[in-house]
Amino acid sequence: QVLLVESGGGSVQAGGSVRLSCEFSGPNLINYAVGWFRQAPGKEREFVAARPWGLGSSTTYSDSVKGRFSISRDNVRNTVYLQMNSLKPEDTAIYFCAADLFGRANTGRDSYEYWGQGTQVTVSS
Repeated sequence: QVLLVESGGGSVQAGGSVRLSCEFSGPNLINYAVGWFRQAPGKEREFVAARPWGLGSSTTYSDSVKGRFSISRDNVRNTVYLQMNSLKPEDTAIYFCAADLFGRANTGRDSYEYWGQGTQVTVSS
């Protein structure tokens, strides 16, 4: 059984930073690709960032967050992070982490088998 629990969301002013955490409960986080998605009110859930399974450092980002957000993972603490810098009001959304056994850094929602419940991030101008 894999469980994902996000934390770290909240309210921040534009230009600020927030770090989201995703605690992974299950066997061997290293065997899972991990991703972050977000969903704004009235919009579909969209891809934000992902890392493939294993020890590699490759990452994939959406164009809208590239250069501002950074995804990382701590396989010892079983936690995935999303560091978000230079936040904009359009980054306001519920952020979800997701995991896929032996997956790549896929950008599609359907590629991920496990999902957290999400954490709200609100960026004010």
